[in-house]
Amino acid sequence: MKNINDVINALAEKLESEVVDFCQRLIRVPALSGEEKGVADLYLAEMEKLEYDNYFRDKWGNVIGIIDGTEPGPAIMYNAHLDHVDTGDLSEWEGYDPYGAEIDENEMENQNRDGYELVRVIHGRAAADVKAGGACQIYSGKILLELRKMGYPIKGRYIFTGVVLEEPAEQLGMVKLVEDTFPEAGITYDGVVSCEATALKLYLGHRGRVELKVTISGVTSHGSAPWLGINAVNKSTKLIDRIEDYLAKNHGTDEDLGNSSIALTIIDCTPGAMCIVPDRCHITYDRRFVPGETYDGCVKEVQDIIDQLSKEDPDFRATVEIATVPRTTYTGLTVAIPNVKEAWKISPEHVFTKAAAAGLEAVNQPVKYGYWDFGTDLSVISGREKKPAVGYSPMQEFYCHRPIDKVRIDYMVKALAGNVSIFRELTKLNKADFLL
Repeated sequence: MKNINDVINALAEKLESEVVDFCQRLIRVPALSGEEKGVADLYLAEMEKLEYDNYFRDKWGNVIGIIDGTEPGPAIMYNAHLDHVDTGDLSEWEGYDPYGAEIDENEMENQNRDGYELVRVIHGRAAADVKAGGACQIYSGKILLELRKMGYPIKGRYIFTGVVLEEPAEQLGMVKLVEDTFPEAGITYDGVVSCEATALKLYLGHRGRVELKVTISGVTSHGSAPWLGINAVNKSTKLIDRIEDYLAKNHGTDEDLGNSSIALTIIDCTPGAMCIVPDRCHITYDRRFVPGETYDGCVKEVQDIIDQLSKEDPDFRATVEIATVPRTTYTGLTVAIPNVKEAWKISPEHVFTKAAAAGLEAVNQPVKYGYWDFGTDLSVISGREKKPAVGYSPMQEFYCHRPIDKVRIDYMVKALAGNVSIFRELTKLNKADFLL
């Protein structure tokens, strides 16, 4: 038989037109959070066409596909999410239709982000986050199926999952997948490869996140007599300044993930009407934190500042809590989950990471590492479930959520082979190797 790594690379090249076509079809179907049914249907239809061993939709709207190996071994989950963010102002899209999936030659950043290359790309919303990655994971499964037909031994189990409601950040789809669907279906997994944007590098972690909701209370009065009330917005300025000052001096730091941070993202007041002094000011903070910090600790920091301001000013009253917003899946289920993500990272020296690196080397891809600026559903996997995970995909973080949303086709072909080779190396590991 031919060298399996040569066969994997050859199959990846052969499948270029098919994976590109599938990616285009995914991009052409809008899939805002809570409206992912059309894309979920496409994934299921594609897995049926490619003859996955099993594929189904769970009650939350997640899609799952399974390919069984010819020999016992670990089960590796390859994960994507189904939803994407809004297109924003269409005038910013440089003439491209966000749902057009147009292909042309375009300047794209190179892997090291120190130059540009003219390459063929697919344009459109979610090309970089994460429809191209999901398409590649599906067609990497196709390569495994072809290898199996050719008589090559395949260890373990390949599990594709596409989850709902990733973008709102509560991780509802992933939480319900691992806590509800998998136990009910008798599915187990040992480690995860995420297709969030990595530019063909292995990504090894990101900061945690908690969304803090702060309410400052005052007393209404007529706008013509503000001295009769307590203006909640005016009171909030003290808190805003104090929080910014505290984090500037006391932020956590991680050598790989950088500094903790806090950003005021939403502020409004009530009643919010003419001639009325507002009695409530509502502030939402996006708080990012590094390993060693916790979301409960982030709440306590703000609460301590509130307590101090209340001692200094008897008219200052405020509360802080973790934001919890009900989310409804496209299947009609509504759940409220606190908006938190645990910080996590995995060492380049961990046996799981080393195996993934060996997979890339086997198909002649350079091994480079990185860390996400944003958060992912891997917080559930490595932060809560304490299972090893890495990110690997053809997309580049620089293009996510922007009106220059696009993906390199040459990277997509490489990702087809990289996914398969990583899977082959990970399934050589023993159970004890999947501990964090």
